[in-house]
Amino acid sequence: MQIILALVIGALFGATLDRIGATNPNWIIRMLSLRNLHLMKTILLAIGVGSVLMFGGQVIGVVDVLHMSVKSAYVGVFLGGLLLGGGWAASGYCPGTGVCAAASGRKDAFFFIAGGLLGAAAYMVTYDGWKASGLLDGIAGGKVTLGTVPGAKYEGITALPGDILGIVLGLIFILVAFVLPNSLVGEDAVEMPAE
Repeated sequence: MQIILALVIGALFGATLDRIGATNPNWIIRMLSLRNLHLMKTILLAIGVGSVLMFGGQVIGVVDVLHMSVKSAYVGVFLGGLLLGGGWAASGYCPGTGVCAAASGRKDAFFFIAGGLLGAAAYMVTYDGWKASGLLDGIAGGKVTLGTVPGAKYEGITALPGDILGIVLGLIFILVAFVLPNSLVGEDAVEMPAE
C-alpha cells in the first residue's frame, strides 16, 4: 500500500510541477535571473504552508516527531548544494523537475537525468577519497536542528522551541510569497505556464 501511495503522491506532485511551469527550463532560468518570480513565489508558499502544517501538527500532537529525519551537516553538503545550484542554473532543471520534464516528454531532460546519474556514479566510485578528505565529517554536531523540538532525538543549535520556530519561519515564507513582486529586474512579457 505504501508503494501505491508513493506513486499516487509522486504523480500528483509531478502534475503540479508541470502545471506551475517548473518542468520548463525557461521558467526556471527566468526565476533564477529574477525576471519572473512566479515559481519562486510558488515554492516559498509551498514551503511555508508545509512548515506551518508540519510543525503545527507536532504542537497539537497529530504529527509524530519521531518520524522527522534530519540529515547530517558537513562541508560536503554545502559544496554539493553549490554544485546543485550551479547545475540548476545552467540546465534549468533540479532533480525533481528534470524527472517530471522527462515524464512530460522533454528530450533535453533525458540528457539532464543521464548527467545526474553519471555524476552519482562518479561520486560512488570516488567515495573513499571524499571520506578520507574530511569533507564528510559532521560539523556543528552533525544531525542538528535550528531549534529544540521536544521528544526529537536531534539537538538544537539554539534553545528556541523548534516547533514555534518552524511555524514562525513558515509564516514568514508565506508572507514573502505574497509581498514579493513579480519581477526584480524588469518585467518578463510572457504568458503564464500551463495555460
